Amino acid sequence: MNNTAQLHQLNPNAIALCTVGRWIASRHWVPASSGSFSIRSTQHSALITGPGKDKSELSPQDLIALNWQEDSSTAAITLAETALHARLYQLDPHIKAILHTHSVPATVFSRLVSDDSYQFSGYALQKAINSHSSQAIPCTLAVFDNTDDSAALAAQVSQRWQQQPLSWGLLVRGQGLYVWGHSLDDAKRHLDAWQFLITSELERLKLSR
Repeated sequence: MNNTAQLHQLNPNAIALCTVGRWIASRHWVPASSGSFSIRSTQHSALITGPGKDKSELSPQDLIALNWQEDSSTAAITLAETALHARLYQLDPHIKAILHTHSVPATVFSRLVSDDSYQFSGYALQKAINSHSSQAIPCTLAVFDNTDDSAALAAQVSQRWQQQPLSWGLLVRGQGLYVWGHSLDDAKRHLDAWQFLITSELERLKLSR
């Protein structure tokens, strides 16, 4: 184990992120080593999960450093999905953690939505999303087309954000859900809430046919 891995093993943020990551894996929301999780370390850096790791076995030594002020050719930046993590941290300096999942309900739902957003209304659990105090007020989830160009996706998210900050989550068609929060607990709660809303809406749409 190198010195960096040893430091991660002792880092409480790294330990907490891996605990949440294993909980997510237990819900079957990151199949086949998919998904990515990160937690902010400093104003310009974060720890993020590396590729190809079964998230049910995630440990701090599996995390790598992501620094969005360094050369974009560094290992972490060139990994798939990290560009969007980095951009979200830059868009809101108060974001502490980002969780990206590939659950079946979210992935299927993302392919059914043709618009660039979807509004949830009438669900009590909307209030689990920060800034939503009433189920009578629609809760909007942004939707983006998938692309192999992660930098292009990050740019699209940034452009949309400049018009209106996104509401603690976004869907990428055919890929899955990204959520974030001002703490790791916030991000976990948002993930659980968005998953519930998406799954409930899928069931409602099936029954209404």
